Amino acid sequence: APVSGTGKIAYPKHFCRKTVDYSACTVRMLKERTLCPEREASPYTLDASPDAAVEMLPPNGTLSNAAASACTRFVHSALNKDRSSVNAGCWMPDGRRLITASYNGMFTLWSGFSFNFEATQQAHDEPLFSLCWSRGGEWLLSGDGAGTVKYWQTTLNNVKEVSPHAGAVRAISFCPTDTYFATGSDDGTVKVLDFERGTTVRLMPGAGLEAGKSHRWDVKHVEWHPDKAMLASASKDGSSKLWDPRAPREAATLHQHKGPVTQVRWHPAGRYLLSGSKDQLIKLFDVRAMREAAAFKGHKREVSALSWHPVHAELFASGCHGGAVHFWSTTRPEEPLSSCHGHGHASNAHDSAVWGVEWHPLGHLLASFSQDMHTKFWSRARPGEPRTAPRDEEEATEVGAPFGGGGRGRGDGDVGKGGGKGFAGGKGFAAGRGGGFGGRGGGAAAGGAGRGLNAA
Repeated sequence: APVSGTGKIAYPKHFCRKTVDYSACTVRMLKERTLCPEREASPYTLDASPDAAVEMLPPNGTLSNAAASACTRFVHSALNKDRSSVNAGCWMPDGRRLITASYNGMFTLWSGFSFNFEATQQAHDEPLFSLCWSRGGEWLLSGDGAGTVKYWQTTLNNVKEVSPHAGAVRAISFCPTDTYFATGSDDGTVKVLDFERGTTVRLMPGAGLEAGKSHRWDVKHVEWHPDKAMLASASKDGSSKLWDPRAPREAATLHQHKGPVTQVRWHPAGRYLLSGSKDQLIKLFDVRAMREAAAFKGHKREVSALSWHPVHAELFASGCHGGAVHFWSTTRPEEPLSSCHGHGHASNAHDSAVWGVEWHPLGHLLASFSQDMHTKFWSRARPGEPRTAPRDEEEATEVGAPFGGGGRGRGDGDVGKGGGKGFAGGKGFAAGRGGGFGGRGGGAAAGGAGRGLNAA
């Protein structure tokens, strides 16, 4: 062990680390679904008290209350050793890790439980701008600033690379069968490629444009319909286009915004298209009626990120260039449901532009990626805790280093501070004051010692 100047052994300092473990609330949901099936149809409510945290259920157990799944509680801020903008990110299909893609061309893996650094890898020689998993969860595609797309296995082994574009690849999206994937680039084109062969099957030609162009300006985003042969693309020219990959021209051109369109996202049911723009507006378009269904106004800078919740079809998150992250409901477009706040009393989630927001596959966590070089993790608010209040205490920032050290456990059934000793520490599966994944000590929900499955 290292020895300090006084001749004493210098032990590493322990610090508290928040840990999010969905095991306890998932087990509770399965237990209630089996023993009390009548509760599943009843409204989901909890007492506004910290003691009710042990009764929290995962998002798919609270289908009647979408607002409860808005992840506004700050959990952790992760910072790479090599300081550069975090341009994209995505959760592994099993939800155990998060992959982020940086401007320096590197992949970084973060734990999905304790959010500590796990590994880093030089993936591209150029800045990374896009990541996309296949629908089956077997392949990962990444796009860089040189127009190159690389194929990765789940072990992050690179097996192939293709160069379909002359400009940066801003977005990648798989078709429902994973046979083809679409790409959008700064060269103004939208292309469909055969996944197995890596060849361009079709370039989407825009009506009234020069040959080889899909839009008049850069293509900022593209996404394939959840279950149909239809594509949506967003461009810097201020238009969104709907494409049939088999048709000679676009199916429709939408001029909903007064500025460049930065994002398009299909509703999980495929009936609506969500778009964000530099005009600071988010708009929901009804594809069946071909009309605007709702407009969401609340951002003070251009909208740069959108993501639908994986469980609640009415809930989505958005990020903007000012660093704000808002949560919206399609049933109440007048104002955001809630917002994320950063360290201390910071008014915004990030200090700079938010380039992406991604929900955990279970919907209980949200990860945000920003130009301020940070990846931040957000969880659901605990009972009795306001969903929009800033945190009072300062949270330690992870700087691309392996997790070490324990600490006293403190938390609740969904979020717990800790590290501690052992898999769960203490005298229970989720022991610790108020629950948690790795806490020290015991205590029941009301205080004192406990030894149960959800001992808290």
